Amino acid sequence: MAEARDIFIVCNNLEELGGLQRWAHDIGRLFTARGHRVHLVGITHAEVPHDYGQDPPYATTVLHERRPPAGGGLLLKLRHRAMVRRGAARLSELFRTAGPGGMVIAAQVWAMEWVARSDTAGMPVIGMTHESYAATRGSSRHERVKRYFADADLLLALTAADADAWAFDTMSNAGAMPNPLHVTPGSVSPRTEPVVVRLGRLSFEKGQDMLLESWAEVAPRHPSWRLRLYGSGPEEADLRRRAAELGLEGSVEFPGATSDIEGALTGASIFALSSREEGFPMSIMEAMAYGLPTVAFDCAPGVRELLTDGDDGLVVTPGNTIEFAAALDRLMSAPELRHSLGETARESVRRFAPDAIIDRWEQQFALLDR
Repeated sequence: MAEARDIFIVCNNLEELGGLQRWAHDIGRLFTARGHRVHLVGITHAEVPHDYGQDPPYATTVLHERRPPAGGGLLLKLRHRAMVRRGAARLSELFRTAGPGGMVIAAQVWAMEWVARSDTAGMPVIGMTHESYAATRGSSRHERVKRYFADADLLLALTAADADAWAFDTMSNAGAMPNPLHVTPGSVSPRTEPVVVRLGRLSFEKGQDMLLESWAEVAPRHPSWRLRLYGSGPEEADLRRRAAELGLEGSVEFPGATSDIEGALTGASIFALSSREEGFPMSIMEAMAYGLPTVAFDCAPGVRELLTDGDDGLVVTPGNTIEFAAALDRLMSAPELRHSLGETARESVRRFAPDAIIDRWEQQFALLDR
């Protein structure tokens, strides 16, 4: 057992229904189970809160009841800076409660703006980026990551390929840490239901619109099959409209967001990841754990880290909806292939078992202590 530490995990918020928040609560529980004292800190509240469970085994704090103002005007900038100073002062008070060996993990770059202005004396600061380098590079977050994480003791990406990309982009503190598998299946999919499933926020970057285009190609050849799109989000109305335009109302279902991941995955035979960008897709990990073969766009190094094409899933050219449709058709037409890839996926994903990933974290903590 490694020495017990005070570990502070700072996020934009703790309540949003999203992969980062799910990671934060899961990793908090895993660190706590190892005997560490964990404190999850949100900068502000989520606009739409999600219930991550009552009475967590770790402390939680939200710095601001209202979101700090944003905008280009001088008055708004001054108000924003004043709120950051107040929030950073609260963070400093929290950090001063840490004993020897304390660690600060800034899980998002916006949250790092507060951490950078707080007093972290005596504690290493680990920054994290939970998306691919390519996704960050094409956004306004790129310069902010380089600005705010440059002085962190470590910047952890989700894959070695992304860490290398950051290192080539002058971030010499870059390293890699994958997400742990966060589900323990009570059962696995029999892969007999004629259902293709997708779990995820209904938003542009998740690419459900491209999945509908692919489904329009393959559905006429498989009239008994259904595409089930779990989730909610800003694109829902447009996606429903697009499904109607494509004549897919009878074969596409929108059951909404669900907390019953096991029910959603065991009730399907194929998982589809049609994202335009990803980090280390937790939804693929879930599907693998429940024995589902995945068809995925090769949209990030995290996809390639998880899936080996033809071994535990099918990986296709990003954005190529015809190729995606052909991969779906291949699995829908071949139960033996579904079973083979699904069983291999179950074995493959075990390399991300929680104990193995927490061991890697504790090794990293020990190195930073030296």
